Amino acid sequence: MIEIKNLNKSYGDLRVLNDISVDIKKGEVIAIIGPSGGGKSTFLRCINRLEEPDSGHIKINGEDILNKKSDINKIRQKVSMVFQHFNLFANKNVLQNLTLAPIKAGILDKES
Repeated sequence: MIEIKNLNKSYGDLRVLNDISVDIKKGEVIAIIGPSGGGKSTFLRCINRLEEPDSGHIKINGEDILNKKSDINKIRQKVSMVFQHFNLFANKNVLQNLTLAPIKAGILDKES
């Protein structure tokens, strides 16, 4: 389960994430959609701690990942994200890009 409470992130005077709260249950698949510049990538980057939020809480399976003592590399092994364009492998189709990490982690086999 991913629990996000009151997440905020700004770049200077530009508030990108404003008090975002959401609970994502185990096994639930979600899509983050919205206009360009709406904060989607920043939101995902905060969940993976590629960006540090200004305030708020993020818990994954009850563990506060914003705690500096958290093993973020261990957490990142269980959280994945796929961005459009520049972060995809050009030699793979969308499905292959989406399933690469679960296959490498042994969660999904190539035949599925």
